[in-house]
Amino acid sequence: MAQVNPTVGDLDGNCRTIADYARRAHDAGAHLAVFPELAVTGYPVEDLALRNSFVSASVKAVAALAERLADDGLGELPVAVGYLSRRAGVGERYGQPAGAPQNAFALLYRGRVEVTSAKHHLPNYGVFDEFRHFVPGETLPVVRIHGADVAFAVCEDLWQGGGPVAAARRARAGLLVTVNASPYERDKDNVRLELCQRRAREIGAVVGYVNMSGGQDELIFDGDSLIVDAEGELFARAPKFEEDLFVTDLALPDARERAGEDPTSEDRGESVDGVRVVRHTLSAEPVAAYAPEPPVLTPRADPASDVGEVYRALVVGVRDYARKNGFGSAAVALSGGIDSAVTTTVAVDALGADRVHALLLPSKYSSEHSLTDAEDLAKRQGISARTVAIAPIVAAFEESMALDGLAAENLQARVRGTLLMGLSNQEGHLVLAPGNKSELATGYSTLYGDSVGGFAPIKDCWKSLVWELARWRNAQAERAGAPAPIPENSISKAPSAELRPGQVDTDSLPDYDLLDGLLDAYIGTDKGMRELTTAGYDPELVQRVIRMVDRAEYKRRQYPPGPKISSRNFGRDRRLPITNRWTPTA
Repeated sequence: MAQVNPTVGDLDGNCRTIADYARRAHDAGAHLAVFPELAVTGYPVEDLALRNSFVSASVKAVAALAERLADDGLGELPVAVGYLSRRAGVGERYGQPAGAPQNAFALLYRGRVEVTSAKHHLPNYGVFDEFRHFVPGETLPVVRIHGADVAFAVCEDLWQGGGPVAAARRARAGLLVTVNASPYERDKDNVRLELCQRRAREIGAVVGYVNMSGGQDELIFDGDSLIVDAEGELFARAPKFEEDLFVTDLALPDARERAGEDPTSEDRGESVDGVRVVRHTLSAEPVAAYAPEPPVLTPRADPASDVGEVYRALVVGVRDYARKNGFGSAAVALSGGIDSAVTTTVAVDALGADRVHALLLPSKYSSEHSLTDAEDLAKRQGISARTVAIAPIVAAFEESMALDGLAAENLQARVRGTLLMGLSNQEGHLVLAPGNKSELATGYSTLYGDSVGGFAPIKDCWKSLVWELARWRNAQAERAGAPAPIPENSISKAPSAELRPGQVDTDSLPDYDLLDGLLDAYIGTDKGMRELTTAGYDPELVQRVIRMVDRAEYKRRQYPPGPKISSRNFGRDRRLPITNRWTPTA
C-alpha cells in the first residue's frame, strides 16, 4: 500500500509517482500494489469532474500508465489506482452530473486496464460534495490474485453498511482492499481503525485500508494506512503525515477451498443489495510458500496528547499549499503575540528558516515588550526580520481623512496588511494570515488588515489550542536539547491587538477558555440558545456571542483558506448565508 501525496490536476506528475512506488513495491517482492482514491487526478477534484476534457485526460492517463508499467518490466504486478472515469452508455440526464463522471478504481495488469469499478456511496456531508460531482457505481470486483480472492471498494463504501460490504461477505473474499482519501480530523484515526475492525469481523476477511497523505487546499490527508485480520485485530499500520510504501505479507485463504467453486469462473452475475459482484482471475495458483517479513506497526502518539498531531497537520498544510502553488517562501507580520509566534514557527518547520521573512510593524501603541518579543523569536529561529514603523504612514492617512474610534484602530491593521502585500508582490512570498478560529468566529479581526494573506495556518484552531500548540512545540525543543523557538513572554502575556492604549482582548471578548467552549458548542455542533443555556452558559453571554458570530459571516467569507483540523471548520464544512435576518431563540 502506497500512501502517496498527489497534486490535483497534475496527472503526469501523479502517474510518475505511482510508477516510482510501483517499482519500489516490485523490488520489495509485492504481489499487489494499491494506491489511494483518485491518486491519478488528486483529491478532491471538485468541479473539474464536470469538465469532459479533464475526465478524458484521466482515462487516457490510466491507460498510458498501464502501458508504462509493462514497458518498465512491472506488467506482472497488479497495480490498483483510483482515478476519474465516466459511466459509459449513459446520456445526459436531469439531476445527474454532466458527463456522468465516476470516482473510480482501476486494476492495471500486463499493460492493460484489466478491471474497473466505481464508488457506490457518494458522501454529501461535511467537506464532501460527491453527489454534485459523480454518479454511483454498480459493481464490486472480486479478483483472484495468486489463488486468493481480493475485493476492491472505494472509501465511503466501507463506511456505509450493506452495499459493497455485504457483497464482499457474500462473495467470500479473503481480502477487502479499500482505496481512500480520508481527511485528517482530531481523534479520527481510532474511528478508522474501529471501522476496519468492525467490517473485518462482519465480512470474515482481512481488510486493507490505504489512505492518501499530504495537503490539498484546506484538507490534510494523514496517511495512517492499516491492515486488520479477519478477527478484527490490528495487524499492521503505516506512519502518519508522510508518504510511505507500506509492504505487508498476508496469509490469505485459498479461494478454491473458501468458495468451493470453479477457479476459472469469471462474471457470475451475483447481486447483493443492488451490487453486482463481477469476478476476474489474474492468477489462479497460489504463490510458493515463503518466510514472511514481520508486520510493521508504527506506534501512535500518546492518545492523551494529540496536540502534536495537530501541529504536524498544520506543518503539512503550509508546506504543501506553498509547494503545490509555486511559493518558495512565506512572509508574516510578527507582532510578539502568540498567534503570529505560532504561525511563524509552523512556517519555519514547514519551509525552513531561510524561507520565512518577518515584518515587524510597530505602531505608536505597540508596547516595548511586543517589539522585543518579536525580535527574540526571529533570533531564536534564525529568520530574516525587518522593522517598518507604521506611525508615520498612519499619520499620513489621518491627514487625508479624519478617523477616530474603531475606524482609527482598523486603519493601523490595514496599513500593516498593505505593507505585507507589497512585500509579497515585490519578492514573491506567500503571506500567512495569523488569525485564529476564536477571532474569526467573533469577527475580532480587521477585514483587509490582519485578514490579509494567501493562507491562514491556525484558522481552524481555537485560541486556547494556539497556546497549547506553543507549549507543545517548546516542550519538543526542550526534549531535543534545543532552545525553545517561542519566547515564554509571548505565551504568558495577556493577548492584545494593541490598537489603542492599554488594550487587551478581554476588553471585547470573554475569557478564551469560556469563549472557546461556547463557540465550539454553537459552531461545531449547532447547539441553540436553549441547549447552550441548559449546558450552564449565561443566557446574556450566549445571546451576545451568537450575535457576534452571525454578524461576522461576511468577514469569514473573505478570509484566506487554512488547514482543516476540526470536525467543522470555517469554509467547506459550514456554509451559511451572509444576508440573514433569522435569530436563533431555541
